[in-house]
Amino acid sequence: MSTTTQLRSLNIDNINPHVKTAEYAVRGLLAIKSEEYRATLKDGKGSDLPFDTVISANIGNPQQLDQKPITFFRQVASLLENPQLLEHEDVLTGSLGYKKDVVERAKWLLSEVNSVGAYSQSMGAPGIRGSVAKFIERRDGYPSDPSLIYLSAGASSGVNTLLHIICATPNTGVLVPIPQYPLYTASLAVLNAKCVPYNLDEEKAWGTNLDVIKASLAKAKEEGIDTRAIVIINPGNPTGASLSEQEIKDVITFAAENKLVVMADEVYQTNIFIGKFHSFKKILRDLQKETPGKYDNVELASLHSISKGMVGECGHRGGYYELVGFDKDVVAQIYKFVSIQLCPPVIGQCIVEMMTHPPVEGEESYELYRREYDNIFEGLKKRATALYEAFREMEGVKCQEPAGSMYLFPTITLSQKAIDAAKADDKAPDEFYCLKLLDATGVCLVPGSGFGQKDGSYHFRTTFLAPGTDWVGRITKFHKEFMAEYKD
Repeated sequence: MSTTTQLRSLNIDNINPHVKTAEYAVRGLLAIKSEEYRATLKDGKGSDLPFDTVISANIGNPQQLDQKPITFFRQVASLLENPQLLEHEDVLTGSLGYKKDVVERAKWLLSEVNSVGAYSQSMGAPGIRGSVAKFIERRDGYPSDPSLIYLSAGASSGVNTLLHIICATPNTGVLVPIPQYPLYTASLAVLNAKCVPYNLDEEKAWGTNLDVIKASLAKAKEEGIDTRAIVIINPGNPTGASLSEQEIKDVITFAAENKLVVMADEVYQTNIFIGKFHSFKKILRDLQKETPGKYDNVELASLHSISKGMVGECGHRGGYYELVGFDKDVVAQIYKFVSIQLCPPVIGQCIVEMMTHPPVEGEESYELYRREYDNIFEGLKKRATALYEAFREMEGVKCQEPAGSMYLFPTITLSQKAIDAAKADDKAPDEFYCLKLLDATGVCLVPGSGFGQKDGSYHFRTTFLAPGTDWVGRITKFHKEFMAEYKD
C-alpha cells in the first residue's frame, strides 16, 4: 500500500480530460522552441547557432513582425487612455501633430464609453455597434441591426460563444474545413463535441467541394452525430483561398436544406490579392431577394476582427459578430452567456469602431491613413509573391497562388527516407521537416498536420508578415540541403 501523500489537488490525471485532448499547433512545440531560441539570442548566448534572428512565420501576429500600427488608431487610443491630454488641444494639434479629426473621434468615443477603464454593456457599447452596423450596410448594400451585433475580445471569443451555444451534447457535430485554423477543433474538443471534417479541394485553389461536404454530413448522420453547424473560413486560414460567389451560394443553399447554422469566419476580408471578397451576409440577402421563402430561416453568424488585415491590432483584442436569422430566444441566451463574461475589452471595442469607420476622403487624417494602409497591403502582397515564387522553384513543393489572408500552405513531397527518419524520431513527417528548418535557419513554420490534411499528404503553413524577403532565402537553402540529405 502506497504511503505517498498527494501534495496538490490537481495533477495531469485528474484535470479536465477534454482540455488535454485539445491541440493548438500554432502555439505548440515549434513555437515554444522558437521562443527559446529567441531568448537565447537576446541574452547574447547564441553564438553557436547557425542564425542570428528568429522569424516567427508560424502565427498571424502582424505587429510582432514589425507591421507598423495605423497612426490614426493609435493617436485616438492614446487620448482614450489619457483623456487629460484633451485639455491641451493646442499642444496636440500643434507640436504633437494630432489632426482635429483625431481629437473629435476621441471625444466622441469617450462620450460613448465614458472611460476605457469602465465596463460597457455586455454586448458592447451601443454607439460602437451602430458604427459596425453602418460599415456592414456600406459593404453589403443591405441594412444591419445593431441589436444583433455583438462586440467581442477578437473573433476567437465570438467563436467560443457561438460554439458554447451550439454544442448541446457530446453528440453535437460541427462541420469544419480541413485544413482549418485549430481554434475550431480545439474548442470542440474542450466542449466534448464532435468535429465533422470536410476536405477542401487543393486542386481547385483550396475551394469548397459541395459533394465532399454532403458526404461528410451523410457519414456523420450514419454515425448518429447531430450536426448543427458548418464553419467557413473566407479568406482561408491556413490556405489563403478566397471563395467565389457561387461557392458561397452553394454553402448557404446546403445550410438551408439541412438546417445548419453558418459560421462565417471573415477576419481576412481586407486581405484579397486575387478577385474580390464576397461576404456571406450579402450573398444570403441576395438569395433571399431572388427566392423568397427558401432562405428566410438560414442562421448566419459572421465574424470580423481588428487582429488581421492592415489593422493588425491583435493585442488589443477586438472583434464582432453579427447574428442573422436566429430565434429571439436563442439570441437571449447568447446575451446571457456574454453577460457572464461581463464585456469585451473597451479599448478593443474602440479600435473596432475605428476599423469600421476609418478616416474618409476630406478629413484631415485621411491622406496619412490611406498611405499607411496601402503601404501595408502592398508590402504583404510583395512578400506573398516572393514566397510563392520561391516555393515554385523548390524541389517537391507545390503551392497555390496567393489569393488572400496572410498565409501560404504549400504541399511538400517527402522521400521515404525522410518519412522513416521522422517516424524514428516519433514525429509527423512535416513536423520533422519544420523542426529541422527551425534548428537550421531560425524560421518557425507550422506543419500541415497541425491543421489537418489528407492522409499521405504533407504541408506547412507560413505567414508572409516578416519584413523583407531575405529570410525566404534561408528556407530555399535549407530545403535544398534537406532534400539532398534525405534523398532515397
